[in-house]
Amino acid sequence: MKWLRAAAMSLLVVVTVASLVPQLLSGASYARQFRDLPDSPPSRQHLLGTDDLGRDRLSRLLYGTRVSLLLAPAAALLTTALAAFIGGIAGFEGGRLEKIIMGATDLFLSLPWLFLLITVRAALPLNVSPGASLVITFVLLGCLGWAGAARVICAAARSIAGSDFILLARASGDGGFRMLWRHLLPNLRPIVLAQFWLAVPAFILTEANLGVLGLGVSEPLPSWGSLLKDLGTFSGMPGSPWRFAPLILFIVVVSSFHFVLSTEELPA
Repeated sequence: MKWLRAAAMSLLVVVTVASLVPQLLSGASYARQFRDLPDSPPSRQHLLGTDDLGRDRLSRLLYGTRVSLLLAPAAALLTTALAAFIGGIAGFEGGRLEKIIMGATDLFLSLPWLFLLITVRAALPLNVSPGASLVITFVLLGCLGWAGAARVICAAARSIAGSDFILLARASGDGGFRMLWRHLLPNLRPIVLAQFWLAVPAFILTEANLGVLGLGVSEPLPSWGSLLKDLGTFSGMPGSPWRFAPLILFIVVVSSFHFVLSTEELPA
């Protein structure tokens, strides 16, 4: 339904804009500790209260949202570029090259992706700066998430390679990089864009899983993963419903991506 998609898109825009200007909604820094107000309830100064270290929950939620909403698309862009390159060449060239590349892709897909990601991340240094951990996390997401999209792009490239306009271009002398740039990529653009937008919410979810396990972005820099990790102590939750704000926002944002990507306008 068109209205549902519009509402989801509007909500994503509002959340993104709010995460880009957290200082307007919360005057405190995400790392500042109010030592005299540890684990305090919501107040006029702290709209969502403070955590057990006295840090403003609203500020950390906004900064964590910005980390996920900006860097998940960056990781999706990297993985989509890899998938377009690998799948495009395999499908366009065909033959033995396609069999070799798709065989390697199938082998990659046979591995549990999340477990592979956790294993690789755990093998890397964990005691790094927050900025370094942020880059490591999302580069790993981008470099390890290409296989599924590559198969889809390979099938599309194979179909395009047999088209009449490609045969005409070959007969006209086009070939190599010129053929790929002028004829293949423009026709693959809708499929590549679809794979990009599908990867964004998937990477948001994956980063949250890594953060909950302590393998994501390092403290004190917040992300949705580290914010959701704080929900592990359920004993104090019933009397502190405001602590569910990261979980609620996380569900709303991922669901909004789902509605934007899957909702189609129904015929009248």
